[in-house]
Amino acid sequence: MSLPPEKASELKQLIHQQLSKMDVHGRIREILAETIREELAPDQQQLSTEDLIKALRRRGIIDDVMKELNFVTDSVDQELPSSPKQPVCFTDRQSTLLKKTNIDPTRRYLYLQVLGGKAFLEHLQEPEPLPGQVCSTFTLCLHFRNQRFRSKPVPCACEPDFHDGFLLEVHRESLGDGTRMADSTTMLSISDPVHMVLIKTDIFGETTLVASYFLEWRSVLGSENGMTSLTVELMGVGTESKVSVGILNIKLEMYPPLNQTLSQEVVNTQLALERQKTAEKERLFLVYAKQWWREYLQIRPSHNSRLVKIFAQDENGVNRPVCSYIKPLRAGRLLDTPRQAARFVNVLGYERAPVIGGGGKQEQWCTLLAFLCRNKYIHKPANPDESPIAEQPKPLYPYRTIGCVFNHQMFLGNCQPSDSVEICVFDLNDESKWKPMSEEAIKSVCAPGATTSLPPFPPLCASTIDASVTSNEIEMQLRLLVSEHRKDLGLTTVWEDQLSYLLSPALASYEFERTTSISAGNEEFQDAIRRAVPDGHTFKGFPIHFVYRNARRAFATCLRSPFCEEIICCRGDQVRLAVRVRVFTYPESACAVWIMFACKYRSVL
Repeated sequence: MSLPPEKASELKQLIHQQLSKMDVHGRIREILAETIREELAPDQQQLSTEDLIKALRRRGIIDDVMKELNFVTDSVDQELPSSPKQPVCFTDRQSTLLKKTNIDPTRRYLYLQVLGGKAFLEHLQEPEPLPGQVCSTFTLCLHFRNQRFRSKPVPCACEPDFHDGFLLEVHRESLGDGTRMADSTTMLSISDPVHMVLIKTDIFGETTLVASYFLEWRSVLGSENGMTSLTVELMGVGTESKVSVGILNIKLEMYPPLNQTLSQEVVNTQLALERQKTAEKERLFLVYAKQWWREYLQIRPSHNSRLVKIFAQDENGVNRPVCSYIKPLRAGRLLDTPRQAARFVNVLGYERAPVIGGGGKQEQWCTLLAFLCRNKYIHKPANPDESPIAEQPKPLYPYRTIGCVFNHQMFLGNCQPSDSVEICVFDLNDESKWKPMSEEAIKSVCAPGATTSLPPFPPLCASTIDASVTSNEIEMQLRLLVSEHRKDLGLTTVWEDQLSYLLSPALASYEFERTTSISAGNEEFQDAIRRAVPDGHTFKGFPIHFVYRNARRAFATCLRSPFCEEIICCRGDQVRLAVRVRVFTYPESACAVWIMFACKYRSVL
């Protein structure tokens, strides 16, 4: 495989840097001097090259170098010379398991290392977990220029043992610069921060957003050796956004090292100019928003009580225009149809914002990365007091009043005499009914890259959940819970695997209907149940839907339904129980969990 001259020189530079890092030259000199002293005979004038190579190989120097420079090539590249070359790989030998990371020697990378944490005082009294013990964990999620990473979970502690490295590619998106290595000046103009989100997962699998931090990484461009260490103080979220939750030790390194570094004064000046430009844009938009609001109130004094929100605080307590929280997302191959996308949003759900003490209604806006990484949803099941066959009322719309509507480009205030949904006219182009804000003003602070304070939107990630394994785990846990519950009632439990298996088509049909609004497969399911239930026996089934994977929590919810409790606590002759769980995965590890409890027994009059 031949390389272009520029790529060959870059590759040579990488190898030279790695050899220098290992101090290979010094070790070779020591071995050569030792070999000459020990093996050079008095009548021998010099050692041959083969003798020297044998000495180096015998002492393991060559093996060490080859392990460090573990290059991997793809045979596909040789077969398809016209296709883009796959980047070479290096092996991270410091990790417990050897992991290969793609490295393109023609690209510039920022290597971000998290070297432990301290001062997480909430966990000051946290006992050290025993080996194999389930404990609460911290996970750090990162987003940088369309790249997302997740650290290994570490036990919650006052000094959590974070030791992870993330290789972030720094590139230009402009046409023609895609294959050019970014230099110092180019990287100084890239204002995207590294968004870091800290998530806590408790022993029940429930997740909590702990902190959200935007790391300004360009200080490394002004360091002499292209390397710098930082101490990052993480603040809480929501009402605790002014309270410190802990400190992370961060190390930043450019790879390959910069040929020419910038002075720290140049870097600081660039950052100050960007902050000044952003502050001016935000000031002008605030002036415009105040003027728009005064005009809106002059239309009708009652508008003062309508739900018109132009600004909202994010998880860090920073006021942002509400239009900046929204952006159309391309799901790639993760979602195929609009109905699938709607189903994905539906299983995301929402949660009640935590609040200390009493007060009115609470709300918590947050950036998209913090929302997706938290992966915490609320369950809105069907009414458990109703039979699953009963028709559930479906409102035509989920709102009673609408004060405003907005997206990533528009903001419209409802200026009709009444904001009741039932009588509102939704002709958004009629300015006598909907007062618009200037699209140019919104674009000045909400368009991508308009301000450095605007957090970039992350891409969606595929689910990491194995649907079959998770379904089986939840099902086994529910079997155990049912058996224990019946044992407490003095009842024995006999499971019928075949009946459980026959419940699968029904669960698949329920999810298919939620996704497509088309009902299918009900007749086949009923026929299979009729064949499985002997004459003189009765069959009962109870399906229910959740958007979380906590089996104990789901079981407690099911027991609140008299219909489900009747199945679980079934008494009679030849009672056979069945339970089936089917997990349907969606992007961001969101999931729809369908559970059906069933029983069959001989009817005794």
